[in-house]
Amino acid sequence: MQYPLTTEYIQSIRDAADNLDRLAHLTPVLDSYGEPYRSSGAFAVVFKMKDETTGKFYALKCFTEEQEGRAEAYRMIADELETIGTQYLTGVQYLERELFVDSQCTSETEFPVLLMDWVDGMTMDAYIADHYADNYDMAMLCYQFCRMASWLRSQPIAHGDIKPDNIMVRTDGSLVLVDYDGMFVPAMKGRKSPTIGTRDFSHPLRTADDFDETIDDFSLASIALSLKAIALKPTLLDKYGAPDRLLFSASDYSNPAASRVLSAINELFVDAELQNLYSLFLMSLASKSLAMVSFRAFAVAKPKQTFEPHTIYYEATEKLDKKWISDNSISHDFEKGKGKIRLKDDVTEIGYETFDGCSGLTSIDIPDSVTKIGSEAFSGCSGLTSINIPDSVTEIGYYAFRGCNSLTSIVIPDYVTIIRDGAFRSCSGLTSIVIPDSVTKIDDRAFSGCSGLTSINIPDSVTEIGDYAFTYCNSLTSIVIPDSVTEIGESAFYGCEGLTSINIPDSVEEIGGSAFDGCSSLTSVTIPNSVTKIGSEAFRGCSGLTSINIPDSVEEIGGSAFDGCSSLTSVTIPNSVTKIGSEAFSGCSGLTSINIPDSVTEIGYETFDGCSGLTAINIPDSVTEIGVGAFASCSGLTSIVVAKGNGKYDSHDNCNA
Repeated sequence: MQYPLTTEYIQSIRDAADNLDRLAHLTPVLDSYGEPYRSSGAFAVVFKMKDETTGKFYALKCFTEEQEGRAEAYRMIADELETIGTQYLTGVQYLERELFVDSQCTSETEFPVLLMDWVDGMTMDAYIADHYADNYDMAMLCYQFCRMASWLRSQPIAHGDIKPDNIMVRTDGSLVLVDYDGMFVPAMKGRKSPTIGTRDFSHPLRTADDFDETIDDFSLASIALSLKAIALKPTLLDKYGAPDRLLFSASDYSNPAASRVLSAINELFVDAELQNLYSLFLMSLASKSLAMVSFRAFAVAKPKQTFEPHTIYYEATEKLDKKWISDNSISHDFEKGKGKIRLKDDVTEIGYETFDGCSGLTSIDIPDSVTKIGSEAFSGCSGLTSINIPDSVTEIGYYAFRGCNSLTSIVIPDYVTIIRDGAFRSCSGLTSIVIPDSVTKIDDRAFSGCSGLTSINIPDSVTEIGDYAFTYCNSLTSIVIPDSVTEIGESAFYGCEGLTSINIPDSVEEIGGSAFDGCSSLTSVTIPNSVTKIGSEAFRGCSGLTSINIPDSVEEIGGSAFDGCSSLTSVTIPNSVTKIGSEAFSGCSGLTSINIPDSVTEIGYETFDGCSGLTAINIPDSVTEIGVGAFASCSGLTSIVVAKGNGKYDSHDNCNA
C-alpha cells in the first residue's frame, strides 16, 4: 500500500472535522505559524490533537511507509495495554480507513491512523542534551530509567526499539515509552519481529527471529550504563557521544576489547552501582538477553538532593486549588528543592489537581480543617515521601495520589468509605497501607501498579474489590479476603506474580475475568461453594498451580480460565458445570486425567489444546458440541470416547499417540 506525503497529511489535518471519521470531534493544535503542530519520523508523522469537549490532548499518528501486519499487531498491542496499569505506556487505538487524504501518490483515499494519549515533556535525547552537565539531574534520570527497566523486564511484553528518542521525559521527570511499531506482546509468540531495533542501541546479532519479552534487555543495559556513566562524569558525552546516540556505537558492541568508551568507563569502577550496570551490560552482550537475571538487578538508589528544602506557609480561604495557586503566582515554589508546605487551618478542601505534577514537593502538613482531598490533588508528586491525612478527611478523590512513587506508607482516616478509582495507582514505593473499617469498597485500579506493596489487610467492612484493584502488585505475597466481600472484579490481582496463596471466602459469588491472571507463583487456591462462575482467564498463566477443586456451585468455566497452568496435574469438574469455555485448559501440559461430568453440554474450541500429558478422556452423551481443536496437540492421548454425533471431526487433530 502506498501512503501520502507528509505535506498531504498536513493539508488533510487542517480540515480534520471534514476528513476524520470516528475521530471527527478532534481538532488540530496549531503552532505559532498557524500550522498543525506535528513531529515527523522516518515512517510516520504525528499530530497533536485536542478534544474540545474534554480538553484532553491526543497524538494522532499517520503512517508514511507500509509495515506488513501492522493492523493486526496493533490490535493485539491495544488489547494487551488495556490490561496494564502503568505510567510507562500509553493506551493506543488503531483505526482503519479513518482519515481521508487527497493524495497524488496513490489512488487510495482513506488511510489508517493510530490514536494515543499526548505526553507533555521532551524526548530523552533532548532532555539529556539540556541536562547532561547537571550530575543530580542525570542521576535522577538514570534512577527513573532503571525503575522503568525493572518494570518492563517484569512484564511479558517488550517495546522492541528502546532508544532515547522513543522515551519521553514528562515535566515531573517520570518516563513513558512511545512508538510501539516493534512491540512484542504474548499474543505474537512465534512471529517474526518487524524490527531489529536501532543499531547503536540493539544487540549486534539480533535478527527478526528474536521476538519475545527479552528483546529489550540489551538496549536497557546499554542505556542504563551510559546514563550512570554520564551522571558520574558528564564529559564522557562530550568526548564519546553523538547527536543520534549516547556513549556507545555499534562498533563498541562488535569489538568491546577495542572500545575506548568502555576503557574510559573502567576508570569509574569505584561506584558500586556502575559496576552492577556494567556487569548487566556484559552479560546481555554475551547472551543477547538477561533471561536468567532478576528484573530487580537494575535497581539503583534514588539520588539525594544537595540542598535542604525550606518551608512555605500558604494561607487560602476555604478551598485550595490549582487556580488559587496560579492566581497567587506561587507555582514556581514547586520547583525542585522548594518542597515542604504547611497549610493554614482555614483550608477545608484540597481541590482538583491542586498539586498535580509538583514533583519537587517532598512533604506537606494537612490541617484538621480539611475534609476532602480532591481528584488528582497530589497526582504525579513523585518526590512526596510522607503525608499525614487527618481524621477530618472523609473523601479522597479519584487518582488523588497516583504516581506518588516515593510514598512508602499511608494511613487512611477512619471516616473514608471508598478508596476511589486509581487513588494510589502506581505508588510503586508504597510498602504498607492501613485501611480502616469504614471502607466498604476498594474501587477500580485503587492500588494498581503498587509494585512495592508486600502485604495488605482488607477489613471486614469491604464488600467489593473493583476491577484492576491490585494489578501488578508484584511484591504482594499473600492476602486475606474477608467474608464480607461478594465480588472480586476483573483483573483484580492480574500480574501479582509474587502471590503464593489466596483464600476466597464463602461470600464471593463470581470470580471476575483475569482476576488472578499471571499470578505465576500461586500454588494453591480454595474456591468456595458460593461461586457460580469462574470468569474468562481467571487463573490464566498461574504456572505454579498444581491442583484445583471446583465446587458443585460452579455452572460455567470461562474461556482460558486455566490456560497455561502447566503445573496443574489434576482437576475435578463437578456435575453442576454445563459449559467448559474455549481454551479453558489450553496448555495444561501437566494434566494427566480429567473427568467430564454428564452435566456438560458444550466443550469450546481448543479447550484442551496442548494438554500433552493427557492420556485418556471420556466425553459423556450430554455433550452436543465440541469446538474445533478441542484436543489439538494432545500428543499423549491414547484413548478418547466421543458420543455419536458430538463435536467436529478436527476437534482432536495432532493427537499423535
